[in-house]
Amino acid sequence: MGKSAEVMDKVETLAWLRRISGDLATVTIKRLDDTLPWYAEMPPARRSAVGLVAQAGITSFIQWYDDPASTPWIAADIFAAAPRELLRSVSLTQTLQLIRVTVEVTEERVAGKGEHLREAILLYSREVAFAAADVYARAAEARGLWDARLEALVVDSILTGEADEELPSRIAALGWHGHGEVAVLVGTTPPQFDVDQLRRTARKLGVDVLIGVQGSRLVLVLGRAEPSAVADDAVTDLPFAEIARRLEPGFGTGYLVLGPTVPALVDASQSARAALAGFAVARAWRHAPRPVEADDLLPERALAGDPLAKLTLVDRIYRPLQAHSADLVATLWAYLDNGRSLEATARELFVHPNTVRYRLKRVSEVIGWDATGPREALILQTALILGSIGTDAARRRAPAPRRAAV
Repeated sequence: MGKSAEVMDKVETLAWLRRISGDLATVTIKRLDDTLPWYAEMPPARRSAVGLVAQAGITSFIQWYDDPASTPWIAADIFAAAPRELLRSVSLTQTLQLIRVTVEVTEERVAGKGEHLREAILLYSREVAFAAADVYARAAEARGLWDARLEALVVDSILTGEADEELPSRIAALGWHGHGEVAVLVGTTPPQFDVDQLRRTARKLGVDVLIGVQGSRLVLVLGRAEPSAVADDAVTDLPFAEIARRLEPGFGTGYLVLGPTVPALVDASQSARAALAGFAVARAWRHAPRPVEADDLLPERALAGDPLAKLTLVDRIYRPLQAHSADLVATLWAYLDNGRSLEATARELFVHPNTVRYRLKRVSEVIGWDATGPREALILQTALILGSIGTDAARRRAPAPRRAAV
């Protein structure tokens, strides 16, 4: 008899809940408008969509209360009535606020209907909250995978130099806050790669970063971050060489090569080409530092056939010296050919050793490299050889002047 009365009571409760479901939805929308500022600021279409979600939640609760075994409270079912753009624009926090308001309104309305119904509402709201969190977690995971694929595509486009008109929009979609100068850093991927730690370190150094993992090779595109995107405790305006040194622990063992600084992200492929070429030949410098700048590997890159390295050596060393003074070129040749001996150079040129010292100092002032160091001497000698080859080849290719017709 008691069980029959319980069944009748449940039937009456269900009928009552169905009668007031419309009123519950109306009161819920009014409460949302009064208590949640973000809801009041929504466009009308989205406010209507939120109302559909609230109505779906109330209807789903009634169905669940009728048959708990049917478990229709999954958040995906509740949000099915909402357009997809609403799910992207409403955060998890706002979703939980929506659930809380709906539960409060429902509890107030059913307060006199017994403790059993109140407990059912609390159980239902708990399951909805957990299910909503699961939906948002899966969405975040899917977004993370999409971002990773997009980031890999962007980095690959920069490395290959095959940038198209869609590249800026793809970079913007990744939340790139970089502005101004950019450099590319290439090294090896560590066995246990912590990409989040690398990003946190980059933010503290005041740079934005794009990360590409290509098998055993790890590529970072570094850009100066906008002031608004820099962390409060970030160190700003560090040279890229120092930034690379501080990011070095995030790479695996092996060589770490920093490409030259370029003025903007659209020019990053130039830095990437130099960094990749340097990474390919870094083992040829036995005592290469870590990190090493790609321009410090110009001789090795030139010997490996890198046209950019050859052009850089000629344009930055040979041509400026030749344009400045033929004496500087001759003195540098003689100094390097004589094993960097001041006396031997002076004898060959029939000048005083102090004159050789003065000219070598002028060489350093003109091009920024000091011929008295063994490593820089190699760079300078390679530039002289390449410059001479290019000059001789150009002279041989030059057409002979035509004689005027008599």
